[in-house]
Amino acid sequence: MTTEKIEHFVKKLKTRKYKNIIYVIFICFIVGIFALRFYTVAMERNRKVFNIARNNIANGTPVHVLEMHETDGVLYEPLNIKNNRAYVSGARVKMFNVGQSLGDCKIISVSNNIDLDSGMYIIKTKKCSDGLKYAQNKQYGFFVPLSAVSGNAVYVVNAGVANVRKIEIVSRDSQNVLVKSGLENGDMVILSDVRNNEKIQIVK
Repeated sequence: MTTEKIEHFVKKLKTRKYKNIIYVIFICFIVGIFALRFYTVAMERNRKVFNIARNNIANGTPVHVLEMHETDGVLYEPLNIKNNRAYVSGARVKMFNVGQSLGDCKIISVSNNIDLDSGMYIIKTKKCSDGLKYAQNKQYGFFVPLSAVSGNAVYVVNAGVANVRKIEIVSRDSQNVLVKSGLENGDMVILSDVRNNEKIQIVK
């Protein structure tokens, strides 16, 4: 570009017409910046961010459940054997019977009277090695995981909320309890940590 052309172009820029054009371009640029800023803010406000607490309030706390059905099952009662003998309290003696399996051996007698020396009931076994054994108690009823039981109650699903249900426990072992009453076939026992009347959603 020659010097004359440059001078001619500069003179044009100094005219009112071109000044107005430059002002309009500048104003459009500023307006565009503000518009972009407002659009960005609006999009951020409308963007949905997953919030577990908000989701639980709206849809319910996700829970795992176990559908109850009366069935045959086994409870395992621990028995510490030494020299083919074991000592148990009066609260536990009814859980053992003659002929009951202890895995690789069995019970041959259960005392009806307290041993005066130990204050316990004596259980005798045959061909049992020393150590901890588990007597198998075959039972029929509702078997509920011990982790789902709080005292003498469980939580069940009722129309999308968790409701506390009192139960009567017959016996238990380290994993399950046998329930005598308080449950019916088809009840959904909640295995997760919930509160009474809390809204829930079942995890499939």
